[in-house]
Amino acid sequence: MLNLSNLKPSSKRKARKRVGRGSGSGQGTYAGRGLKGQRARSGSSIPPGFEGGRMPLIRQLPKRGGFRSLKVKPQTISLKAIAKAFREGGLVSPKTLRDQGFIESLGREVKIVGQGQLPAKLQFKKVKLSEAARRAAEQAGGRIEN
Repeated sequence: MLNLSNLKPSSKRKARKRVGRGSGSGQGTYAGRGLKGQRARSGSSIPPGFEGGRMPLIRQLPKRGGFRSLKVKPQTISLKAIAKAFREGGLVSPKTLRDQGFIESLGREVKIVGQGQLPAKLQFKKVKLSEAARRAAEQAGGRIEN
């Protein structure tokens, strides 16, 4: 049974290295600081990236601006590809598009873009259409459902 009298740490605690406590300790004399110099003195603290007073490398390089949007972009398919792949009265949905290899996953939204004409009357379900694609679908007599 576990109680306060038989508790033990899972691993031994590593002792702190005591430096500068005589030559017999193995870390005496200069206490691991080397001989003279900025780092050998007490109270020395050099900021990260400090290169001894010369122009630091990070300041020598040009600044690069820009912004990459975190918004998930829709998977896009051209209207021409849709026109070639689907027959009259066909259903264009994320599932049918994935089955035909146009998109990789059903997780991201799908958008049909491009100009041109649709030769067949198609039914669009759960897909977004660009303005030009929407016009082409309506001209062909297709049905758009969201």
